Amino acid sequence: MSAVSYDVANSEPQSRLTTFFRMILIIPHAILSGIWGWLAQVLGVLQWFIILFTGKRNESMWKMQSDYLGYSARVLSYAALLHGVFPPFGTDPGATGVSYAFEYEESANRLSNALRMIWSIPAFIISEVLLFAVFFVTVIAWFSILFTAKYPPGMHAFSVKVYRYYVRTNSYTMLMTDTYPKYE
Repeated sequence: MSAVSYDVANSEPQSRLTTFFRMILIIPHAILSGIWGWLAQVLGVLQWFIILFTGKRNESMWKMQSDYLGYSARVLSYAALLHGVFPPFGTDPGATGVSYAFEYEESANRLSNALRMIWSIPAFIISEVLLFAVFFVTVIAWFSILFTAKYPPGMHAFSVKVYRYYVRTNSYTMLMTDTYPKYE
């Protein structure tokens, strides 16, 4: 079984100016990511029916969802100050320092997918608690970057682990994998 691979290189020094205005700079990406995310979730519902009846994932739908996860991971890492390179729009990873990989698996467990919304509740709760914690880490890192142009390494590592878990939780709930998300 496949799990999402996600990592972000700690790029130093970061621009203090773009860090200060990061929430404004991210607006166009947030809009596109929101629309694309809505489509990926609709595809997840359709994928649920396909898996339930055939026991296999639709590769084209999975690819569209995977492209969304890769894009949203780059946007999320930029918004969270994990790197300072403005991400390109679309599927091109650019020079952001974000690595995202996910292997397609055609076969899917029908029972696991049929009950996915119930089984994903604990992972979703853990993800939300971790995102709440990483919000405060990001605020502290924002000040650190403004004063030192550096994201503290320990805080960076924690943030990357949280976002990796978040992306894995999304892939699990969108029925892209049968591998339960792990925090590692």
